[in-house]
Amino acid sequence: MNATQLLFYLLSAFILGMALLSVSTRKIFRSAIWLLFTLIGIGGLYFLLEVEFIAAVQIVVYVGGIVVLIIFSVFLTQQAGHEMPRTPRTRLVAGALAVLLGAGLTGLLIYQHGFRQSDGSFPWTVARIGEQMMGVGPGGYALPFEVISLLLLAAMIGCIVIAMKSKPEEA
Repeated sequence: MNATQLLFYLLSAFILGMALLSVSTRKIFRSAIWLLFTLIGIGGLYFLLEVEFIAAVQIVVYVGGIVVLIIFSVFLTQQAGHEMPRTPRTRLVAGALAVLLGAGLTGLLIYQHGFRQSDGSFPWTVARIGEQMMGVGPGGYALPFEVISLLLLAAMIGCIVIAMKSKPEEA
């Protein structure tokens, strides 16, 4: 086993551990922090694969944008210190079965796929990726970026509206 494989296994274990903590904790704020570490680990995998641009996008967009938006939303709704309700046992069993089924299907697909050796070249440059992302013609991604920005704006406005609602009076 070489250093790259060892680093891959360490990053994979880190990502799986953080993801498990993210979905199993009952504190909303802690769940968002564990998600942040999970997404940073995924960015580390991209760096390991030597696709630095995608790693930077992962860290800037997801870690720097989405998780920060989630954390601000949690704080705006004043739910940071609250615990989420306990999950019923039937939901836990159904979730565990879904995870096992998904892992089995993924393993089956990996087993059936004929992987071939890469020549090590990556034909995409940063300029080419930028032209593709900002293109408005066929194969361009400018419209999806605009739709996502409107979705994030709507989510933030929704959080502000929820936060502005008055708290129920305690007796």
